[in-house]
Amino acid sequence: MSVPEYEQLARLGRPASPAGSANLPIVEEDQASPEVAALYQHFRQHFGRPAVPGILKCFATHPPLLRHMMALSESLLFSDGHLPRRDKEMLATFISFRNQCPYCADSHACFLRMQGGSLGLIDALRYADLASPAVTPAERTLLTFANKVNQDSQSIHRADIEALALAGWTEPQVAEAVHLVALFATFNRVANAFGLPSQGLLALYEENPPL
Repeated sequence: MSVPEYEQLARLGRPASPAGSANLPIVEEDQASPEVAALYQHFRQHFGRPAVPGILKCFATHPPLLRHMMALSESLLFSDGHLPRRDKEMLATFISFRNQCPYCADSHACFLRMQGGSLGLIDALRYADLASPAVTPAERTLLTFANKVNQDSQSIHRADIEALALAGWTEPQVAEAVHLVALFATFNRVANAFGLPSQGLLALYEENPPL
């Protein structure tokens, strides 16, 4: 199995910026234990991407965590569920920008483009300009809720869910959005704390769009 976005990344070649981390050491492939090496190989085979992403190399400092995070990402993020992939990448991009995570914001903005998101939408997510015409009314309601989950989850009430229902979102979709936002709150903080830089994937994609 492979993920179309990773097939496109393989076509683009090397990231525009070097791999590595500024604050804490990550587990590079030539340093991996047999258990971690097997998980890295599973990632390459499952997603069809030759290079293992830096965020997985962060989780590899605790191999059981790497195993569970890989399974969680495969089942929740890199698949259609109650929410389609495009909406998942929209949420991932927005939350990563809100949490000021250059690594995750860049990679998921690139994936959002590959899923059909416009540059206008990405700019709206970057600057939290939810009044932008690039954001539909239904998306605006979902993104506003996602921001509340990320920054003020203790103030969420049933009225928030009812507002989402009026905008056309089902309760299973809202639940999935909550899980995604919480997952990316974790990813963003791990990437930032380890010091992962942006890979420059969005710029590389825009320079080499698919034919």
